[in-house]
Amino acid sequence: MMEPTRDSRVLVVGAGQAAGELAGALRAGGHEGHVTLVGSEPHFPYTRPPLSKAYLRGEVAIAELYLRPADFYRDHDITVHRGVAVEWVDLHGRRAGCDDGSVLDWDRIVFATGGRPRRVADPGLESAGNVHYVRTIEDVERLRRTTIAGSRFAVVGGGYVGLEVAAVLRRLDARVTVIEAADRLLARVTSPVVSEFFLRVHTQEGVDVRLSAQVELFQVEDGNVSTVVLGDGSRIPVDQVLIGIGMVPNDEVAARAGLDVDNGIVVDEFCRTGTAGVYAIGDVARHPDPLNGGLRRLESMPNAAAQARLVAEDILGRGRPYNDLPWFWSDQYDVKLQAAGSSAGYDTVAVRGDAMSGRRFSVFYLRDGVVRAVDAICSPADFAAGKALIASSAVVPLSDLQDPSVPLRRRRSFTSEAS
Repeated sequence: MMEPTRDSRVLVVGAGQAAGELAGALRAGGHEGHVTLVGSEPHFPYTRPPLSKAYLRGEVAIAELYLRPADFYRDHDITVHRGVAVEWVDLHGRRAGCDDGSVLDWDRIVFATGGRPRRVADPGLESAGNVHYVRTIEDVERLRRTTIAGSRFAVVGGGYVGLEVAAVLRRLDARVTVIEAADRLLARVTSPVVSEFFLRVHTQEGVDVRLSAQVELFQVEDGNVSTVVLGDGSRIPVDQVLIGIGMVPNDEVAARAGLDVDNGIVVDEFCRTGTAGVYAIGDVARHPDPLNGGLRRLESMPNAAAQARLVAEDILGRGRPYNDLPWFWSDQYDVKLQAAGSSAGYDTVAVRGDAMSGRRFSVFYLRDGVVRAVDAICSPADFAAGKALIASSAVVPLSDLQDPSVPLRRRRSFTSEAS
């Protein structure tokens, strides 16, 4: 680790949520050196979760997405290069070159490059005018410019982004078909009971959900996709197509620089790479998993903000290992899902409330009797209690978890893994 200096030059590659949080935390912590952000988008740092929700619905303006007003960066002597991309980084010479020809010197560099939507490997889609991805403000503005009411939308991908957008489109009176290759929605991130719940909700809201459905062909006519052909031969006429099949980390510049890259930039528990003074945070960082061992890469706003604060403290000489409990949320129709922990490797599920007909219940995930994760649907109290149980490695009787009349905040009947 390099010795902390309050006047070091900090270069942040990227200008999204993690970058903006880091810059603010550095100044709040008393850092006096140059702080420079370089981002390829034409915006100051903004938060992305509302893009597929409130911003798509037209309920918030661009200015409300920004983490801080533009004056903040000027007033705190933070340089933000917008619409500029870093093309190369010299780790030994401590320099970085940008696509506008500029070369920037640094003492510490933080990769906060995020990710980009995974694209369908179909050359015909690249030029199709009615195919959409959701990652940036411009992506959503382009989607909002389409004639949504009455339009036939095919949403390819039954993950959180696809389902959130599908929910907004239905509220805007679009006709929506969700096409998911797996045999259930959200198959990679949650349990069958939660998958079945969201299938029921979207079906009740008028979405045509196709599971175990493989896209065989996107039929393009006059520069637009007109029909989505599935592997079973069924044909879905469309006016618009939205692709939501995951994200790819933007780790190419780091790889060219010689950093360890494996589905993201590999870092230690302090978000440090193997080179002194070089960090990675947010969606692009692949860091140790204190819950399950090994490495993980989290795509969530809370993770990006927490890692930004941690790296700011490390640069200021007050570093600590990153062991924050992962959590996130999803809004669909009148349903708010709040999830915490990691359900990987769970062996028992406890359902609290009515998951079959209502829209309020919680699912607790246990491994070897220990609460490891929670999915709380319209149940903020269960979410808060679940986070506390996970943090303390609580062992809770299944009957207590399953009984809504038992207050989960009442801890005296519970034990912990360490006790």
